[in-house]
Amino acid sequence: MGMHAQQDNPHYLQVNMLQAMLVPREINSHKGDSGSVAIIGGDDGMVGAALLAARAALFSGAGRVYAAMLSQAAPSVDMLHPEIMLRKPAALAHLNQLDALAIGPGLGQSIAAIELLIFWLKQPSAKQLPLVLDADALNLIAQHQHLADLVKVRQAPMVMTPHAAEAARLLATTADAVQSQRVESALTLAKTFNMTCVLKGAGTVCASADGHHVINTTGNPALASGGTGDVLTGLIAGLIAQGLSVMDAAKLAVYSHGLAADNLVAKHIGPRGLTASELMIEIRSVLNQFALP
Repeated sequence: MGMHAQQDNPHYLQVNMLQAMLVPREINSHKGDSGSVAIIGGDDGMVGAALLAARAALFSGAGRVYAAMLSQAAPSVDMLHPEIMLRKPAALAHLNQLDALAIGPGLGQSIAAIELLIFWLKQPSAKQLPLVLDADALNLIAQHQHLADLVKVRQAPMVMTPHAAEAARLLATTADAVQSQRVESALTLAKTFNMTCVLKGAGTVCASADGHHVINTTGNPALASGGTGDVLTGLIAGLIAQGLSVMDAAKLAVYSHGLAADNLVAKHIGPRGLTASELMIEIRSVLNQFALP
């Protein structure tokens, strides 16, 4: 579809759909006004995934960011970004000011991971807490019917961020089938699990359970790199914590994520060799442009 046809089609995500989502901050703002978000994941060998998601939430503008990792070798401080507060997963249950929680980056599929997922899906004090589900959280839901059932009956806002293979597992089909019907697959997932679905890939699809969907118009092959999905998860969670609805957070996140990659490639920082860490710095610039008065 040509550029002008996309601009005239309400199902293609355009910048004018996003401009009122972020507002300039008041002169007397404090960190509590910008929300608190936590990331759970980071099992052995995958600590970096949770740290990338947490850093992305920080760069999104969230006021407080926590990261809880399952690995016994997880650091006690993020030396690159000590602003992030690292906790043991069990300690997050005692936080009473969380505004959003993301589960999945580097989570693994251990018994401990399953127990954590059950806890946050059933925890009475978290029944209104918005959740972002990614990576192994989705794989576990696909493998264990009791987890899928818990997700389906949960009433709080939720977002899932599958790539084609994860979506295929949830739909009991193949990645090729998902790719051949991306909009239909995203809408089916959104309706089945009663949440917003962000089906990642070229032309990321954001779909809601009521049948609404948009297709992203930014991004390029530079995003085909390890960690960029973790950045997207943290970005969505950080925007939800700042007060955006789950669908608005998904739209703004995927557009900004892709636009940041486009900006960097235009500066010859990619497509080869662009890293997730470089990407989130450019995302911060993009978001601040959206928030200009």
